[in-house]
Amino acid sequence: MKEIRETIIERLGELDAERLEIVDESEKHRGHAGSGGGGHYRMTVVSNRFSGQNLMARHRLIYGMLSDLMKKDIHALAIQAYTPSEYQSKQPTT
Repeated sequence: MKEIRETIIERLGELDAERLEIVDESEKHRGHAGSGGGGHYRMTVVSNRFSGQNLMARHRLIYGMLSDLMKKDIHALAIQAYTPSEYQSKQPTT
């Protein structure tokens, strides 16, 4: 059976992300009331597809791609969604 993380990566493929980091934080939440067995994930997505979109639109786009997983496999999803230039500006300079 395919891991949820792999499924998330496949679903978000149409974003043509320059960067996609998915961290499974489910172990930190074992026994959490109401989790229903779904996992807790944190992701960072960097894509040109976010250009001209506000934060809510970016999140809606991602949730739309994962909507059926949100009903069972994903209990919590923390999203950081950036355009490449936004992400670059957040990186420390050396």
